[in-house]
Amino acid sequence: MTTRDSASTAAPSATGLDGPDPGSESRRRAWSLTALLVSLYVVNYADKAVLGIIAQPLAEELGLRSSQIGLVGSLFFLTFTIGGFFAGALNRWLSLRWALVALALCWAAAMLPLVAVATFAVLIVSRLFLGLAEGPSSALLHTAAYSWHAPARRGLPSALLAGAASIAKIAIAPVLAIITVSLGWRAALVSLAVAGVLWCVIWLASWQDGPYIASSKKAAPVDEEPSVPWRRILTTRTFISGALLVMSVYALVTVVLTWLPSYFEVGLGYSRLQAGSMFALPSIVGLILVLTTSVISDRMISRGATMRKLRVIFPASGVVIGGLLLVALPSIGTPALAVAVVSIGYGITAIVFPLLNAAISEICPPKQTAGTLGVFLAIMAIGGLIAPYATGVIVDHASTPAAGYATAFQILGLIAAVCAVLALIFANPERDKALVRGLVPAQQS
Repeated sequence: MTTRDSASTAAPSATGLDGPDPGSESRRRAWSLTALLVSLYVVNYADKAVLGIIAQPLAEELGLRSSQIGLVGSLFFLTFTIGGFFAGALNRWLSLRWALVALALCWAAAMLPLVAVATFAVLIVSRLFLGLAEGPSSALLHTAAYSWHAPARRGLPSALLAGAASIAKIAIAPVLAIITVSLGWRAALVSLAVAGVLWCVIWLASWQDGPYIASSKKAAPVDEEPSVPWRRILTTRTFISGALLVMSVYALVTVVLTWLPSYFEVGLGYSRLQAGSMFALPSIVGLILVLTTSVISDRMISRGATMRKLRVIFPASGVVIGGLLLVALPSIGTPALAVAVVSIGYGITAIVFPLLNAAISEICPPKQTAGTLGVFLAIMAIGGLIAPYATGVIVDHASTPAAGYATAFQILGLIAAVCAVLALIFANPERDKALVRGLVPAQQS
């Protein structure tokens, strides 16, 4: 990857639009702006994860049951799913620069009502608002990142954005845990609001749309392949089985975000500070695996390996292994070993997101990629509507909190493993790409 430092301050191109032409952009600038986008995604996930960090002190102060905390987590993902459908409209109404500023400021504002008025109703309303404001962020962040990277170079940027959740739990969760223990849960919320505002200041001083943005007249010529009926894409076996798989794994992700520190503290007996700090352990495993497997997968595909083998069989097999580890959790009586099992089980399943997204983008014509992924990610988020609340109900009705959390993780692991087996049987991006484009008759697929 060659760095063209002189291009980072390139004059307006011959097209009359600001910024460099495709191929002349500074790679250093491209990666620095990608890092800025990843940092916003880290703030995004920290805003999600903070509920897990402050769940126990918040429950103690407000007198909440586990099912109520779980309900709040699930309601967040309800509006998060709804908000995702507004990404396209927001991108039409505002430039990327101002759309992301608007979202980041809304996230910051969502942190503050509970600081001022600590009630269960305010908690619900603030998390509903946060979910609605965070819903469009994934599509817009990916669009912004892709504007600085040619299509053949987008694997690593995608993996870095996917790894933002892990970065948040590795780098930010321990800090939030320290703030919560030392200064109280309100200080943790205020610190996140400040972080969002500071990011906006840096963003406004730094951002410039890249040369590969879809709306730019400078972008490389797009594939003129005609659109196909949406039903043909959304009913392929790859789409259906892939959607079930990511939905099951996302359910696990949302339970980790909402409940993992509580499991470590109340279920396994660790201190509040230890529980908040150990929140990072599953994410360390997940981040390493997501980045490594994405880079290796891109390289092997460029050398002729099949999409099914590297985008489906490899990650789905990982989910089977991770799911079976979680199935064994209730039989483990040693806290340290339970932490290890959860960390490894979660980390292995996390590789499914960037690789399955790439597989789904392969089956549709280029101009329908955004719409296809939008539906795919909306279905994925359904897992977050159910799992946090269901976990709270299980914990409330279990003989002990430890047994309740372990049972919830066991159920999630089993469901994920079953969905992974279905993907192994039915998902085949090369086959369904040809089927969608009408290159093979449906009866021969």
